[in-house]
This record gives sequence, C-alpha cells and structure tokens, in this order.
Amino acid sequence: MVKQNLVISDASISLEIFAAESCLEVPAASSSIIKMLKSESQHGGKITTFVASMRNSSPTRFRPTEVRSEMDEQISWVTHHPSALGMFDQIVHASRGKQIVMFLDYDGTLSPIVQDPDGAFMSDEMREAVKDTASYFPTAIVSGRCRDKVYSFVRLAGLIYAGSHGMDIEVGDDKKSGEDVSFQPGSEFLSMIDEVYKILLERVGSIPGAKVETNKYCLGVHFRCVDEKKWSALAEQVKSVLKGYPKLKLTLGRKVIEIRPAIKWDKGNAVEFLLKSLGYANSDDVLPVYIGDDRTDEDAFKVLRDRNRGQGIGIIVSKVPKETAAAYSLQEPSEVMEFLRRLVDWKRYDLCASM
Repeated sequence: MVKQNLVISDASISLEIFAAESCLEVPAASSSIIKMLKSESQHGGKITTFVASMRNSSPTRFRPTEVRSEMDEQISWVTHHPSALGMFDQIVHASRGKQIVMFLDYDGTLSPIVQDPDGAFMSDEMREAVKDTASYFPTAIVSGRCRDKVYSFVRLAGLIYAGSHGMDIEVGDDKKSGEDVSFQPGSEFLSMIDEVYKILLERVGSIPGAKVETNKYCLGVHFRCVDEKKWSALAEQVKSVLKGYPKLKLTLGRKVIEIRPAIKWDKGNAVEFLLKSLGYANSDDVLPVYIGDDRTDEDAFKVLRDRNRGQGIGIIVSKVPKETAAAYSLQEPSEVMEFLRRLVDWKRYDLCASM
C-alpha cells in the first residue's frame, strides 16, 4: 500500500464565501468583503454576509447584465451550456482515438437531492448504468461524502472511490508500479476533525433540523431542514467553534456548511491525481469527463476546461441557469443515467463495428 501524505504548517483559517455574484471564485473586487468576514470570524461581529451566502449555497444562478425574461435567460444559458444529450454526437466525436475516463459526483448527480442526507439512495437502474459504464471506461466516484459512506450507497466493485472531496482516495493498482495507491492529504487533521465533530454535535443540537455529518476528513453541517430564521444562529455556532481551529476552513455546498482542512486540495486536484495514477498525466490520448451538480464540482470543471487546450469535458447537472465552468449541462439525475446509457451503447456499437 503506497501512502502519500501532504503536510502543511502554519495554515491560517480560510473562510470561503461564495457571494451571489461569484460562483467559481471570489473576485479581486471582493477582497474587502473577505477581510471583513475574516475580522468578523475573529471578533464575533455581524454574519449577515455569511447568511446571504448560505442562501446561495448552490452554484450561483447566472444573471445576465441585461434584464431578460426567464425564458430568454434559459435560452441564453443553454446556448452557452448545451445539453450533453443534444450534443452527444459531438462529445463522442471528440473522444475518437482517446480513452474516456468518467468522473461522477454522487449527491444530485447519481442520486436525487433529499431532505435527509442519509436517505440519498441511487436507483437500481442508475446503479446498473454506472456498472455498465465502468465496464467500458475507467470510472471514479468523486464525492464530498466519506469514501466508505459513498461506497455503501453505490455498492459497486471495480470503481475508484474518492471521498471527502478527494481527500480520501483509493485507486487500486498503480499503472506503473503495480502497487495499490492510497492518498489522504488531510490525514494529519483526523483527530482535529473528530474533536470539532463532537463539539458541533453539542452546539447545533438545539437548532431544529440541523444535522452534523462526519465525512472522515471533513464535516458537513446540513441546514436544508432548518428554518431560515435560524440560519444566523446556526452560522454563529459553527463560526464560534471554528475560532479555536485556525487550521480548518469553512466552505459552502448545497444547503450545507462544510469544514475542511485549510490545505490546497479539492476535487480538481483529485481529478489530476487520479488521471496521473491511471497513467494519463498530460496525455493527449485521454478524454476525461466529469459530471456534477455542486459548487465543489466547479474545481474539477475548471481543471478539465484548462487541461491540454481544453481536452476535458465538464457537465453540470442543473435545471436552472447557473454560473459554471462546465461546457455542457444535464437537467437531473435521470438525464445523467440516459447519458451514461447512450455512452455505453455507443461504445458497444463502436467495438462491434471495428471487429
């Protein structure tokens, strides 16, 4: 077993606020806001901006500069991020002579978003589609859930599982060394994460609907079922706990406040690491495809967009216009399943035709 650990020191707390006008990264013009929020985090001031960012905890809705009707906005967005089903022929044409490698988020991509995160089960039909996909293409599940938890949902062998936003990776045999590859860049923070988890359970337990989830190398405080009037109290409790842990940072996902080690590692880094482990680092003979629905997936979309002159495809799962680095879109998990099935059918036909 090859263990690779990333060690950091003197990491300061990083409070990542995804304001309504910025989904992919906080623009330079917002530096004053960041300073204000960091100051508030240290001194316990107002949290209005943080709560506002909680309201926008899905990828930011795309807002054209000109006022348009919702229909015009939808048409404009689809023009820039066309359906991956409608553009299927172009996608597979881009893969000619290349190995497709599939990267799939779990919640909101393979399973529907549900009120209780413990009930986010994928359908048997989706499981079969993922299984068939993995039989033709290297396939990885890249999730914010801990690796063991996402495996318990998917229940398929032969896949790569990257949990905790890519901070807990089990690859299997390395193509070069032949040894099993395991990568946990946040391993030194395990005891700290566990300590914060226990404190948060006690602190937010009094807020109806709040749920603290441990994902081994990161934590999630779900507020999907919390009355919006209680969001300020919830944010206050979480921030007060994090004051004593400057080596941890806050980020926001879909109706969840996430606590992670303050290290430079995200789903984009995980995709790059997995491509290297599969033997495709800086290769022109591979076409990575990433499908996801959340802010955290944007890191992977950006990596694929910028990779080797754009030789990678990001597909966002969303019914509404959102700012995104993905090239294509799908509306919901049922369309993800249809896309995977079409990909498998195309590959089967292609193999038969070449015989």
